[in-house]
Amino acid sequence: MQQFQKNLFYSLLFLFVSQITLFSQDEILTGFNEQIQFSKITPDYIEKSHKKAMNELDEKLKSIYNIPDEMRSFDNTIKAYDIALDKFNTLWGTIYLMANAHPDAATREAANNANITFAQYGNKLSLDEDLYRSFKEYSKSDKAKLLVGFKEKYLRESIRDFELNGFALSKEKRDELKVMRDRLSIITNAFSKNITEYQDFLIVTEDEVRGLDEDYKKARLQEDGTYKIDLSYPSYLPFMKLSESESARKALSEKYLNRAADKNLVMLEKMALNRLEMANFLGYNSYAEYTLETRMAKNPATVWEFENGLIEKVKEKGKADFEELLAVKREKTGNDTVSVVNGWETSYYDNILNKEKYQVDGEKVKEYFELNNVLDGLFQITQSLFGVEYKKVENASVWHKDVTMYEVVDNGEIIGRFYLDLYPRDNKFGHAACFPIQKGMMTDKGYQIPTAALECNFPEPTEDAPALMTHEEHGQVQTFFHEFGHVLHNMLTRSEMSGFSGTSVSRDFVEAPSQIFENWTWDYESLKLFAKHYKTGEVLPIDLYEKMVAAKNVGSGIATLGQIFYGTIDLTIHDKYNPNEARTTTDIVKELQNKILFTPYREGTHFQASFGHLNGYAASYYGYLWSKVYAQDMYSIFEEKGILNPEVGKRYRDLILAPGADKEPMELVKEFLGRDPNAEAFYKSLGL
Repeated sequence: MQQFQKNLFYSLLFLFVSQITLFSQDEILTGFNEQIQFSKITPDYIEKSHKKAMNELDEKLKSIYNIPDEMRSFDNTIKAYDIALDKFNTLWGTIYLMANAHPDAATREAANNANITFAQYGNKLSLDEDLYRSFKEYSKSDKAKLLVGFKEKYLRESIRDFELNGFALSKEKRDELKVMRDRLSIITNAFSKNITEYQDFLIVTEDEVRGLDEDYKKARLQEDGTYKIDLSYPSYLPFMKLSESESARKALSEKYLNRAADKNLVMLEKMALNRLEMANFLGYNSYAEYTLETRMAKNPATVWEFENGLIEKVKEKGKADFEELLAVKREKTGNDTVSVVNGWETSYYDNILNKEKYQVDGEKVKEYFELNNVLDGLFQITQSLFGVEYKKVENASVWHKDVTMYEVVDNGEIIGRFYLDLYPRDNKFGHAACFPIQKGMMTDKGYQIPTAALECNFPEPTEDAPALMTHEEHGQVQTFFHEFGHVLHNMLTRSEMSGFSGTSVSRDFVEAPSQIFENWTWDYESLKLFAKHYKTGEVLPIDLYEKMVAAKNVGSGIATLGQIFYGTIDLTIHDKYNPNEARTTTDIVKELQNKILFTPYREGTHFQASFGHLNGYAASYYGYLWSKVYAQDMYSIFEEKGILNPEVGKRYRDLILAPGADKEPMELVKEFLGRDPNAEAFYKSLGL
């Protein structure tokens, strides 16, 4: 009877815990599947809520620790942990977004401070002996040994991650490791903050903006008749492409390549040193060796082989691309002996090459890609492919007036929410990225719908000028489709576990479901839906489209070598660099640029200081090309059966997007392809 009462007590305790592990009521996170009240977020809310969230999670975890081992089940231990952690992560996702996007300086500062505390708390959690013991004891049970599918995978990978975090170490050593992790959290947060908050500009004359259109100039005209060119993408990229002033392009690029260098060169060394020391402490030769153990690649040797193999495959195409640019430079400068194309010249001469040799004028092409038309096309294509509808929510609670919110509806049911924050502003995240906020997962109240935000820096329309987007490899149209692929990965997930939901897949696979969508920006069947002249509504002419396709792979070798360059910088810093030795990160950049690229390193520049992926991707940037091999292979199925075929779209949704990390990436890809993957489609996409 006493044992029965004890068992009943713990059953009731779990029932109670499961009911309170979803959102507690507050003024921002208002309830299960309710909209987040972003407009009400204040520094005071951030300060109070993030402390409350940690205290609440502590209490919920204690209830898991206290369950007798013989009473443990997947639901009361593993699932209870996943639900409890999800609430914490939703608040963290909300606050992390505010640090990168909120217009108020005090709110951003409070969010940045909270992010440091959150990261340190996460470090503590990863070293929580009671939590590890709870998982480990359950894993020994007969019930755990019968687990299959995503439940078996979740338990196995959770224990693996605990042990990678040092549970083979003594308590004293784990405490040392936590100090290292906390120190690293402060450094990485500062590295990102320095990039986000960095502001600089170049003042140029009328002569130096020759080549730029009137709308561009008008938006940057100063009272004294000069022009202020800042370093945001909509300002920087057109200037580098169109300004006829080499000296101005050179000056602007120098500023761009030195963003945050005053603070982040030191921060990068500290970051690399801390990661190396932590990896060594755990018994690994490098941070890359440590972190790649959980990736598809498994080890640095595999990644080095991949990168070096790509160089061999692409180098010849890169040289041919360089020779084309060099020929243009020789013609335009009248100097047949020049042998170098500098970094500040590549976009300029590439634009001339496209216009004159391939008859593709990027500025004319832009006229067919007005932002709202592109958005409509993106929505039309993805809604049709995946059988969903996006409904704009009027008067939604947002953090800035430019932000819009949409609900994803499937058969009348809301299955997700996403926000679009498309235009640049001071102190906003400076690139384009999807920010997951709340993960999809199964709860006792039903399926928790996912929420995500898409942060971009596309041109903003004015009364006098529409927002025209660049269409080229790595242009704004392609970027929009790419990043929306991440949004869809989050929106269309049906994983039961928050920790496996949406983009919670292996880091070297996560880009594949976004990269695949870039292809729809190059197929005429899809382009006809949205590529329309902003004045006349004329559909993109077929002859212009054919010229664009002919020019598509102009520079593909150079562009791919650029991605290899970024990947090898990342891998070198995290696998073959010791900050205690004489070689600096600038030495690494110089050595690799002169080895891999055809544009020589420019003395006095420090690109790595603003290379934010060194923080978030840490030894995983290679994944952009690694995953593109799978993306192009999967797209070949759409090419074969119809790029707008809803049956293929449904199959892709069900087999690739919905599972999240429930299965291994290779298993997902093989199931969708119906065969083993290969790189043929990838090399074909490069024109090789």
